[in-house]
Amino acid sequence: MKVRAIRGATQLDADTPEAMREAVVELLGAIFAENELSVDDLISVFFTATPDIHSDFPAAAARTLDLGAVPLICAQELDIAGALPLVVRVMVHAYSNRNHTEIKHIYRRGAQSLRKDIAQ
Repeated sequence: MKVRAIRGATQLDADTPEAMREAVVELLGAIFAENELSVDDLISVFFTATPDIHSDFPAAAARTLDLGAVPLICAQELDIAGALPLVVRVMVHAYSNRNHTEIKHIYRRGAQSLRKDIAQ
C-alpha cells in the first residue's frame, strides 16, 4: 500500500461547538467514504482553522468518529486579509492503493471556492 495525503475543507455556519462537530464529521465522513478508507487505513489527521474560530478544536469533533487511536493535531491557519471565514481545513494521511489522480479531495459548505481545481 502507498501513503497518500487527502485534502479537504469545510466552512462552519457559526463559531459554535455544534457547528464544528457537524461540519467536521460531515467532511471526514465524505473523505473516508469517497476514498474507501477505514480507521485502520489512517496514519494521522492534521487540521487547521481560521483565526476567527474560537469555540472548539476540529480534532475534538473528529474524536466523535471513534478515531481515538489515530494521531490528530490542530493548528491555526494564516490570518490573510480577505480569506474565507470560519474554515476548517484537513489533511488526512492514509494508506491506499489509489494513485494520486484517483484520490478524491473533498471541499464542502462554501469551501469549494478554495480549490476549484480539485474540489469534489
